[in-house]
Amino acid sequence: PLLLCGLFLCGYVAAGPRLDNHQLYKFSYRTEVLLDRAGGSKTSSAGYRITSDVSAHLVWRDPGNKDDQLIQLMSDVGVESLAPRSKRDLLKGSTAESLMGKGPLGALTRPYMIHLRNGKVKAFYSYREEPATIKNLKRGLASLLQVQLNTGKVIENDVSGRCTVQYRATNGQVTRTKLLETCQTSETGFTTHSQVLGVSKKASSVTSFTLSDGFIESAEAEEVHILTANSRRSAGVKVVSRQSLKFVGRAAGPLEVPGKDVASVVASVDAKLAAVGVMAEQVKSQCKGCPTLVEHWQANKDQFEPERLSKAMAPRSFLAFIQSIRKATEKEILSVLKSASKTALPQVVDAVTSAQTPASLDAILSFLNFTDAKGLVLQERFLYACGFASHPNEKMLQSLLVGTSIGSSEIKESVVIIMGALVNKLCLKGGCDSPTVVQVKKMILEGPESTEVEAEIQMFLLSLKNSLLPEAIPIFTKYAESEVGAFCTIALSALQRYDTKLITEEVKSMVNRIYHQNRRIYEKNVRSAAADVILSSNPSYEHVKNLLLSIGNLPHEMNKYMVSKIQDILRFELPASKVVRHAMKDMVSHNYDRFAKVGSSSAYSETADVSSTYSLDILYSGSGIMRRSNMNIYGASSGATLHGLQVAIEAQGLETLIAATPDEGEQDLESYAGMSALLFDVQLRPVTFFKGYSDLMSKIFSMSGEPVNVVKGLILLTDHSEVIQLQSGVKASAEFQGGLAIDISGGMEISLWYRESKTSVNNRGALVVTGNVTVDMDFVRTGMEVSFETEASLDFITTVQFSNYPFLVCIQMDKTTFPFSEYLTKYESLPSGKSSVSSKGRKQLVPGSEFPLHQENSNIYTH
Repeated sequence: PLLLCGLFLCGYVAAGPRLDNHQLYKFSYRTEVLLDRAGGSKTSSAGYRITSDVSAHLVWRDPGNKDDQLIQLMSDVGVESLAPRSKRDLLKGSTAESLMGKGPLGALTRPYMIHLRNGKVKAFYSYREEPATIKNLKRGLASLLQVQLNTGKVIENDVSGRCTVQYRATNGQVTRTKLLETCQTSETGFTTHSQVLGVSKKASSVTSFTLSDGFIESAEAEEVHILTANSRRSAGVKVVSRQSLKFVGRAAGPLEVPGKDVASVVASVDAKLAAVGVMAEQVKSQCKGCPTLVEHWQANKDQFEPERLSKAMAPRSFLAFIQSIRKATEKEILSVLKSASKTALPQVVDAVTSAQTPASLDAILSFLNFTDAKGLVLQERFLYACGFASHPNEKMLQSLLVGTSIGSSEIKESVVIIMGALVNKLCLKGGCDSPTVVQVKKMILEGPESTEVEAEIQMFLLSLKNSLLPEAIPIFTKYAESEVGAFCTIALSALQRYDTKLITEEVKSMVNRIYHQNRRIYEKNVRSAAADVILSSNPSYEHVKNLLLSIGNLPHEMNKYMVSKIQDILRFELPASKVVRHAMKDMVSHNYDRFAKVGSSSAYSETADVSSTYSLDILYSGSGIMRRSNMNIYGASSGATLHGLQVAIEAQGLETLIAATPDEGEQDLESYAGMSALLFDVQLRPVTFFKGYSDLMSKIFSMSGEPVNVVKGLILLTDHSEVIQLQSGVKASAEFQGGLAIDISGGMEISLWYRESKTSVNNRGALVVTGNVTVDMDFVRTGMEVSFETEASLDFITTVQFSNYPFLVCIQMDKTTFPFSEYLTKYESLPSGKSSVSSKGRKQLVPGSEFPLHQENSNIYTH
């Protein structure tokens, strides 16, 4: 778009380009921006090109330094579409004046000045009242002018910001490589803290100068930015910016203006010119004709009803709604909250909380009444959305410090647990020392010792598990050896989440004491949890050997469980596989007697593809009743791992139902069954099916088979926003978002008549991920969106028949056939309202399947 500057380079002895007095230098200049898929080509791109005839002349030179110059630039302008699309070419037949209007066009063609010293832009002079987009285009031309004639690395200021730049000069050629990752700008964005759910970026910027007899003959610049959703590499967008400056001739020009310094000379030429800085100004995009938040809600509210949550349209509407909320005022947001139907309101709470703006947080806190014990559903949805927040701030954590004003014990528990998740995210962002984080850290670290109520101790331990604070490791080490089984399993499962470098020898000794029962007898699920920590914490040869030696001397169900664990580690080359394989060379540790015990427990992992894994651990009691089942789904990307889902069902003290004898260490356990979920690295509040014998009996006779909800709602998974400031002066806005509509429920049925028990975990979800990059120049707007969506369900069902021994056990993990779609949309629009949209998509059905489980499952079923 702009105007550019030519320079006359006086020999290789000059530190930068020089212009001669009384000369007018003429150049042709063009800049273009293209948008396409990450692997797309120029022919399929969306974008436009701005062309200019540029003239430049010397206004003033420091008599004591020939490389200290003030240069004036002028240009005319033309705009054209790239890769014209026949009838869909919006710019066909348009002129620069018809597109921009007389005012902006006049500003763009108005002269401006740059102060060059030793080839570097020291000051940029333009008119303050000019639109920011116009000044940025002029800055883009000034930035292209910046060059040095010797090899070296320097820090420069240009339209992109303050950047490190590498120059290489050889035989009339200068190459300038800008290290874009070093650029410091005033514009900030945000991104998802999880690498697996985040966005990968690659960027390059190279300018090649051709010199002839010390004169710039041409300058060619290309800058490329590629943004890709880590969840699916094909969902990526490429932004390409090119600049080209070519010398076309010279003529007689104005004489140099006398003066002792730059400021006085500029004032004498045009008093309205002001030094406005060469770094780009922020541009506020104004959406003309866009609906208000209330209008947006009225048009899309049906998509937020519960029956729509299993369809991909729900998370797609959710993402668009969040974008609308982020532009709205507190009053507008409150209006929508108050007008939503009772059934849609929980989903609105999800969206308002996920927006994470000051206005949305103020609105939701004003709307919710935490003193009302009946408002549990909305309050918990708010808390879960806080836990999943992509870029929480200190104010969000501060809002949870509501203390005694909470009317529900369940909500109080969730508040403390979610605080731990927010502490973790804020610490990852470098905010561990902020006042609110310090206050909450103190509260949850001291929490377990501040009370004797078991439920409250468990609450604080779960919060610490979410926080992943290194200071919590001694607390988990202590509670892992507690006499309360629930404390032990929480502490041990928390230790498993830490970096192995933080698991000290003291911790490893403690975990081995538990597994080998050196001090007292433990429940099987506690011992198995201890084994998980041993095997996942870079175990020594001796630790593994002792663990192998224990196999064969364990209760038969735990024995089988441990054999399955070891086989799983070897089969899938898990981190401990090398030391396990080494230890198994010892025939005392590895022999038929130890590894041939029968039982029903199993542990199995399966790699579904390069980016996801699932595992299923099931532990039975000696009487054949399921003691614990643990289903995990992990995601991995570029070495990073995300614990996407964990659903754990635990049952204890049920032996009296079938007149069986409890296992060692479990004789006095209270009857209990419950479920705990961890979703996207965030531990949620556990759900209790029944507790105590009387509760158990009443539930048996009243069980309807209906599942108990664990978590339901809309979750913002991917949330990435940034402004890409291109060297040409053009700005590209990039937004990547992923939304998930999820419904996880579980249940447990026991039939004394049929002598059968059944546990089920039902997972329903719809996922949409979109990547949108827009370039808005006021007079033309172009953009591209890539997206994919899917709807899926996964059921995990365990049925046990205990009418005869050995018990018949059937374990199923079923995935139904599900649709998968990908879309690419390109769009352009003009201020007049003319617009063009082209899109294409690909849909497919992914066949359903029954997940492969450990072979022992089939063997047991056929007994």
